[in-house]
Amino acid sequence: MEKLKSAISQTLILSISQSNSRTLPNTCSSLHDFLNQLPQFHQMVEDLAYKDTSLFLKNKESALEFKLKGNNCFSKGDNSNALKFYTQALRFAPRDVNDMGKNLVATLYVNRAAVLQKMGLVMESLQDCNLALAICRSYSKAWYRRGKANTSMGNYDNAVRDLKVSLCMEQSISGKKQIEDEINLILDQHNVKDSSPNVAKVKDSNINDQSQQIQLQCVTTETKGRGMVCLTEIPPSTLLHTEEPYAAIISKEFRETHCHFCFNELPENVVPCPSCSMALYCSQVCQENASWQDSQCDMNKDYDIDFDLEKYVESVTKSNVNINNQNDEHKHECGANWSAALPSETVLAGRVIVKYIKQQGHFGNSCIVNLDLCHNYARLDPETKLEFHISSIILLKCLHYFYSSEFQLKGETISQCVLLLSQIQMNSMAIVRIKSSDSSENHTTSTIEQVRVGQAIYLSGSMFNHSCQPNIHTYFLSRTLNTRAIKFIPSGQPLELSYGPQVGQWSCNERQSSLRNQYAFICSCASCTQTNLSDLVIEAFRCSNPSCSGVVLDCDEVGYENRKVTLFGSAEYNKVKKVARLLCDLNKNHWVEPGFCLNCGGMRGCGSLHGTLRKGEICKRLIESGDEVASGLTCLDMLKKIFHKYNKRAAEVEDHMAKVFCGIGELQRARHHCKASIKVLEKLYGEEHIVIGNELVKLASIQLSLGEKAEFEETRNRIKLVFSLHYGSHVDVMFPHLHFLK
Repeated sequence: MEKLKSAISQTLILSISQSNSRTLPNTCSSLHDFLNQLPQFHQMVEDLAYKDTSLFLKNKESALEFKLKGNNCFSKGDNSNALKFYTQALRFAPRDVNDMGKNLVATLYVNRAAVLQKMGLVMESLQDCNLALAICRSYSKAWYRRGKANTSMGNYDNAVRDLKVSLCMEQSISGKKQIEDEINLILDQHNVKDSSPNVAKVKDSNINDQSQQIQLQCVTTETKGRGMVCLTEIPPSTLLHTEEPYAAIISKEFRETHCHFCFNELPENVVPCPSCSMALYCSQVCQENASWQDSQCDMNKDYDIDFDLEKYVESVTKSNVNINNQNDEHKHECGANWSAALPSETVLAGRVIVKYIKQQGHFGNSCIVNLDLCHNYARLDPETKLEFHISSIILLKCLHYFYSSEFQLKGETISQCVLLLSQIQMNSMAIVRIKSSDSSENHTTSTIEQVRVGQAIYLSGSMFNHSCQPNIHTYFLSRTLNTRAIKFIPSGQPLELSYGPQVGQWSCNERQSSLRNQYAFICSCASCTQTNLSDLVIEAFRCSNPSCSGVVLDCDEVGYENRKVTLFGSAEYNKVKKVARLLCDLNKNHWVEPGFCLNCGGMRGCGSLHGTLRKGEICKRLIESGDEVASGLTCLDMLKKIFHKYNKRAAEVEDHMAKVFCGIGELQRARHHCKASIKVLEKLYGEEHIVIGNELVKLASIQLSLGEKAEFEETRNRIKLVFSLHYGSHVDVMFPHLHFLK
């Protein structure tokens, strides 16, 4: 793309930088006409769109090579590498190729099923057998392996049925004898009765705890435009809203580790796309949901089987997905290089366009997308405008290749794509997964972090406005957006989530800057317009008087605090008064000046603050860059003399020292620093914030390791309260690895 940029004239670049939504069709048309004259542009589109140049095509030779490596590892008992090679073979194996008289893909699934069973992954082994049977339902070995898997799980009725089906389909005499012996062994050792088939289906983990009908309404206000309100009072922890994405895409860095449809972590038995080697899925259900293909390719009944077993075969091999509900989101990009090479936001835009056109029922219309979402195109920087222009033209060229003449490409359609990219930048949500380590997995402490694995457009979810102290919390089950109240919300009050920046996480200065740059608005939530403890202390210095608990602000923070008003309730008033008494007792603007203590009025000096800040940052970096206890504690003492005790740096350094002491087995000292970190964070975020719950998990695991049962129970109860507030009955689904909390 950089080569294309360098070829564009400065006159056209200037025109694009000055463009707005009204002039977009002209600039898009001009750039398209210019690029169409460049041979390198056509070569780029050809490399991106044409299947002949794809890096993700199926390849029989590669598949057979990986299969041979898998066979060799399996024969040597190297199950881990055998699993890896069979999975690689499945990624490259074409669906319509036979090997030694059997479908290659079905054979690979059966081979991998054998490895999985050896590794004790019996359910995964059964699932691979199902995948093989979805391709070739008369595959005797797949039924045999399925019977072995069901036997291992104690499903003896189904095991006998599987083996009976295998017996009917087996051609060799020795094979039939082996299967008969297996059936007789199960019948002799277990009391097996003929009963209705009990076929294992995919378990639905989506728990519905919405106990009442919640009525939400989209309203428009002068200050925030469109937003959502509730027409009834909402108790804390109420599930308000669930929604499937209009379109979603996995982040590039997680393509090898997470499912491309549901975004959960990939299991050992990965299911590749049947038509390309890039897309990976966690299950047959996700693969079929994202695909447009019917996985069944062997429907011939060339075997003698009774009616009851035939019904059983149909129940096992029947698809779990209604073909009318298939998403087909991967079809237009399958096997093409462009979906891997272009930015994720551009690929997401392609999925939005294709879905919108399909919903309209025809191609060729000048309107390719209209989601009625707000955008900030006019406020984008010139570089982003140019990138959106080029990306839109390349994307539409690739879609034009797939849909041929049905897909029009002109200034108007390109401009709609540019605006769509701007809408995605402003309205898309990051799909987050909880990554946790359990103390039962040889970790001294358990930790929790949020990982952004995907990006999606939720049409209703995008209507929720922002607040730096939100009253609703969002999380994801698979790709389903869940929105839950985390406070009591009166009827008619706006429902507001955080777009990222939150009180306690960043200072008011940082929050305003982030929201202005990414979303092009100035936040006017209560936290950004009214004095609060967190914003006063998060970047504050301590008073030069050792006995004073007051805050001293630098020039950046003073500017934002001077714009705020001192309208706060009694609870916040009491908190602020302990560190900034002068704000409560006198005219605020007289006292909020750089270098002045807001509690006693003592002067520290703005010049000395900058030198002190540099010294403090050096100390913090020294602590976090090494694991030496002595130097870390020395620097920590220096930091405490520089920054206010509730400055966020204090929490970060205390947390680091807790990690250091855990690493050397000094758990009592680790617990001390962990508690100190949590104490600071409670002042910044509030005691019921999800961040506090995550930090309490660390403390609980240390207490458990120390054998402090009473303290552990107290901490665990607090964790349950915080997690239940934010996740309701979905806590166990969100945190399956935190076994020690149960």
